[in-house]
Amino acid sequence: MEAFGQKLNAYLESWLGPRDRRVRGMLLLDSYLPTLGLTLAYLLIVWVGPKYMKGRQAYSCRGAMMLYNLGITILSFGMFSELVSAVWPGGYSFYCQGTHGPPDVDQKIIDVLWWYYFSKLIEFMDTFFFILRKNNHQVTFLHIYHHISMLNIWWFVMNWIPSGHSFFGPTLNSLVHVVMYSYYGLSAIPAMRPYLWWKKHITQLQLIQFGLTVFHALCAVVWPCGFSLGWLYFQISYMLTLVIFFLNFYIQTYKKQKASLKKDHQNGSPALKNGHAHKKRRVD
Repeated sequence: MEAFGQKLNAYLESWLGPRDRRVRGMLLLDSYLPTLGLTLAYLLIVWVGPKYMKGRQAYSCRGAMMLYNLGITILSFGMFSELVSAVWPGGYSFYCQGTHGPPDVDQKIIDVLWWYYFSKLIEFMDTFFFILRKNNHQVTFLHIYHHISMLNIWWFVMNWIPSGHSFFGPTLNSLVHVVMYSYYGLSAIPAMRPYLWWKKHITQLQLIQFGLTVFHALCAVVWPCGFSLGWLYFQISYMLTLVIFFLNFYIQTYKKQKASLKKDHQNGSPALKNGHAHKKRRVD
């Protein structure tokens, strides 16, 4: 296995060029095999988990979910704060920043972005909670695609472009996750659910995030500074796939749902209030 890992690393370097030595020795980064193995294990759980739970009672997971969402919210806020505090006074350029800037600033960015990469592994728990609670309808192609692609993409980012222009996406995404996971944490408390009106705005916020990230990458294409154009083109392409998938999710979930509810109301269906029908069924 070690020989295979060495051959794989050699192949990746022959394809993408030499890796950034500043991340040598950081947990999970020296070889791609652990990240690949964790991804395959995740996919196996996604496949086997619903089959295992089919004849079993769903778990509540309420306490675990509250702690998990609180932890991710705190971690996301910490990453956002650390990135802003490094970039803002560190002289990083918004339009284009090469991977080798002020050494102390770069190292702080690298350390925070490692946590960002690792957080994508922690976020696999989103899916596991869905499976344990038998909410299999939420384990969609978009959900799985987003989780496995982010973990794997960020292994490559950390090994080749762990600083410089790479800072912006994680900064914005961490801020979005503060909003998103705090919502999920509060929604685990039944008494809070009638007051959580902003769920659909989270998807709107995510779409704005993708658009701003594309714009940020395009700035480095228009005003180059030595940052890899290949990585920038890949980032733009990946962000566009997320725009397509999330926009489709938004339309299917909220726009068509709103039209359906309006039609039901006109046909004399029970009035809806605070996102709940007379049977207290959540429609968001």
